[in-house]
Amino acid sequence: MKTLLLVFHIILCFVMIAVVLLHRGKGAELGAAFGGGSSQTLFGPRGAATFLNKLATVVAVLFMLSSFFLTYMTTRTKSVISDINVPAQTQPLKPAQQPSGEQPQQK
Repeated sequence: MKTLLLVFHIILCFVMIAVVLLHRGKGAELGAAFGGGSSQTLFGPRGAATFLNKLATVVAVLFMLSSFFLTYMTTRTKSVISDINVPAQTQPLKPAQQPSGEQPQQK
């Protein structure tokens, strides 16, 4: 499951890069990139910007959700520290006891 989500996340990365690079800049028309005149647009006067903006929004939301789920799936596994074998203590530590017949020395 984690591998499938990771592959989906990487595909979303490339799609987001492509969508952002296809956005038209200030003063530049998308049709000019494909050899059209500066006043012509590829998808109509406002169609390209609206379509690309919606596509960029959907891809960004999917990217954030996949990032969230990848983080969740990664952090819910057990810790590396829990795999370390700590040797058990064989004898409990006891404080030094004085012999029963002697009184403690007072100074």
